[in-house]
Amino acid sequence: MKFMILGSGMQGRACAYDLTRNPAVESVLLADSSAENLAKAATWLKSKKVETVQLSASDTKRVVELARGRNVLISCVPYFLNLELAKAAIEAKVHFVDLGGNTDVVLQELKLGPLAAKAGVTILPDVGLGPGTTSTIAAHGIAQLDEVDEVLLRDGGLPQKPKPPMNYLLTFSEHGLINEYVADATAIRDGKRVTVPGLSETEEIELPKPLGRCEAAHAAGGLSTLAYTYEGKVRSMDCKLIRYPGHIAVINALNTMGFFSEEKLQVNGATLAPRELSAKLFRQHFERPNDKDLVIIHSTVRGEKDGRRAEIVYDMLDYFDDKSKMTAMMRTTGWPASIAAQMLATKVIDKPGAYPVELGIPAEPFFEEMKKRGLNISWQFRWLEDAPAATAAKAKKGAREKVAA
Repeated sequence: MKFMILGSGMQGRACAYDLTRNPAVESVLLADSSAENLAKAATWLKSKKVETVQLSASDTKRVVELARGRNVLISCVPYFLNLELAKAAIEAKVHFVDLGGNTDVVLQELKLGPLAAKAGVTILPDVGLGPGTTSTIAAHGIAQLDEVDEVLLRDGGLPQKPKPPMNYLLTFSEHGLINEYVADATAIRDGKRVTVPGLSETEEIELPKPLGRCEAAHAAGGLSTLAYTYEGKVRSMDCKLIRYPGHIAVINALNTMGFFSEEKLQVNGATLAPRELSAKLFRQHFERPNDKDLVIIHSTVRGEKDGRRAEIVYDMLDYFDDKSKMTAMMRTTGWPASIAAQMLATKVIDKPGAYPVELGIPAEPFFEEMKKRGLNISWQFRWLEDAPAATAAKAKKGAREKVAA
């Protein structure tokens, strides 16, 4: 198997790391516009399977030339490049996987389905942590029940040792983080897709040890295509990011004061948008290279099974890996893309076209691959005996027994 990865940043390196550990993988071509980043990535990966090439991801003609003859093209570059890269993959007749980052772009990629099918390739956008793994969890839970009332997706990247007052550690783009906080999010309410403000509807959430009580609020882009796939099929669905207590209130206060505004202001003769300054301060304050992170998923799917109320609770907890010096965020974002790419190359996923994660990736084989890598997604099914449907079922059963007696 041969792969090509665009982007040698944290997620691109994590993806390449996972690919090179499969004996069946012959080569991984790692491309980036920065020669310095490529050199650092190659030194870190320490694999003879890795080739590097300096290339701008916007040079799609060159991307097509280099991708031809490979099994899968994987995009670990900013989301706004992914639509043209998906088209390039179709032209090169290779499968395509990306990390997503913007639902509107993903929806445009999905429209390429007929072209991809004609070329005999598969387009799988949005394959990261959330959306990505959380989308697969949602699809798995929904498939276990006859009717679904609630899908509550909760995930977050956090420092192992929080430092007050913000209790946070930056493990990806500060610009992406701010967008998650302040852009509108999507949810399903009463079966209909709706828009809700970012970081709204804050709730307390009790998590497995060692985290304990945390908080969660809406994250922009968290649901992505799930909101379209399950509109009219699920009564309620939302995706919220997890933070240590107190963080969300501080961010909402900053937002209210205009710190994330993109409208430029004049300050002592200088012109800048408050968000530009905030992004710089976020990087300065939240980037702590020597600190270790963790990633948590805690999601719940509720509904009915065989006439009884039931729920399925999903958990995953991953930590910074001391051996590889890889952050939990790198592992839980880059590795799902690698797994999806390998599923395409080995025809575990064998249906040409373009698919959202929840319809394109088979859940249990994906979970099994995650487990092999130490990313254990556990789930527990339980009956909700005190719920209305179960109570009604018991009452009917009791009435029948009484009549029979």
